[in-house]
Amino acid sequence: SAPGKKQIPKGTKVTLKMAKKAIRTTLEGRRRLTLSNMGIVVFPKCILKLGNIDELDLSRNQIEKIPNDIGDFQSLKVLDLHSNRLEIVPEAMGSLINLENLNLSNNLISCLPTTLGSLTLLKVFNIGMNKLDSLPTSIEKMENLEELGLCDNQFKTLPEFVSDLPSLMKLNLRRNPVWYSLGESAVKPERGNVYLVHENNLCKTCLKKLKEDDEALRVKRPRTFMGLIAPNSVAKVNQNWRIRQII
Repeated sequence: SAPGKKQIPKGTKVTLKMAKKAIRTTLEGRRRLTLSNMGIVVFPKCILKLGNIDELDLSRNQIEKIPNDIGDFQSLKVLDLHSNRLEIVPEAMGSLINLENLNLSNNLISCLPTTLGSLTLLKVFNIGMNKLDSLPTSIEKMENLEELGLCDNQFKTLPEFVSDLPSLMKLNLRRNPVWYSLGESAVKPERGNVYLVHENNLCKTCLKKLKEDDEALRVKRPRTFMGLIAPNSVAKVNQNWRIRQII
């Protein structure tokens, strides 16, 4: 936050005036509204009048419902709703066609609307820590999706179309029934040299080498193993592990 600017007090009812003052400009020049960890229970509809924001963070609240008017945020590139009490994702969320990063992790969601397939520019989608056991097939239209977080759900099988996502680089299936049923094969797949490690168990030199190899992999071989598993967004805080392909 910019120096001299006061944060909105936790538990305070959000007004349009307060929301306007909370908008910041990111280093990338985007307009970002952060209303995280404020004890918000009801989605503050007044912010719908701020249709020109690029990033909206409503994470770590107690919001139970997102209004269909969410589709009015046509400029949104980042929407963070992790750690709320959402049970339903409105179909209107599929109208946010400019979204690049969507975080719905750590909620109570048991199904997703097929309209999310319209988010063809989405690069990062975190739906981990929910109650999902399936994905709508429309997600196969997310041709730019690079990271998909499905950890801590109820998936017994991995949807076949996931392996056909052309840009997918990272998939997090940790702590799902399908993960446990895969057993050793999940950690030691037949294709490639893939290793599961805790970062805090690596020496500085090893960690540096791993990161260098990872960068080289991104440039030279952007997608060599479909089972690449790594955390994203809030999952990075809760899961200190990585799986990497070492060339």
